[in-house]
Amino acid sequence: MLGWSAAGYTFLVVLPSYLQVTLHADVRRALLATVPANLGFAVAILPAGLLSDRVGRRPVMLTGALLVTALAVPLLRLLQDDGTSAAAKGAATAAAGAVVGLMAGPGPALLAEMFPARVRWTGLGLAYSLSNAVFSGCAGLIITEAVRRTGNADVPAYYAAAACAVSALVLARGPRRTGSTRAGEPGEESGNQRAVRKGRSERCG
Repeated sequence: MLGWSAAGYTFLVVLPSYLQVTLHADVRRALLATVPANLGFAVAILPAGLLSDRVGRRPVMLTGALLVTALAVPLLRLLQDDGTSAAAKGAATAAAGAVVGLMAGPGPALLAEMFPARVRWTGLGLAYSLSNAVFSGCAGLIITEAVRRTGNADVPAYYAAAACAVSALVLARGPRRTGSTRAGEPGEESGNQRAVRKGRSERCG
């Protein structure tokens, strides 16, 4: 959630303000820059979710987190370069949106599968809400203030890359426990299954 929230808001929400305040772009160009970013996000999110059904949630999300970590700074510097064509900048923002989509596609399913069915809504709601409140809701404030204090125009890329690096570490080394969608699926044993297991152990005893 950390990388998904931070990178998503950095590239999809904070970008217009950054372009206006830091790179002195006009309002029209700043707003238009988010169009390919959101298109890339929209195009990638569904295939990423479908792919995660086949290969697993973690590999797809890990790929997205690693791509953001590696590409955030080069992509942002491309936007900063006045000599870069509008087409290249549009492709860069679309790519940024797409890699965020790799995390957002499997993200909700991964969150749901992390918790047993009996506490799923509470766990999912708290994890999602707190992560977005801290790392998404505060992203604009953190980035704007950090740029103002340091004078470093690369701060948005560092913020997204650092968050995704932490997420990549957690995804690569985190527990593999999977919850269940309903009783009887992996992660939770139904009453009938418990009765059958108990009967077998009694017969074996």
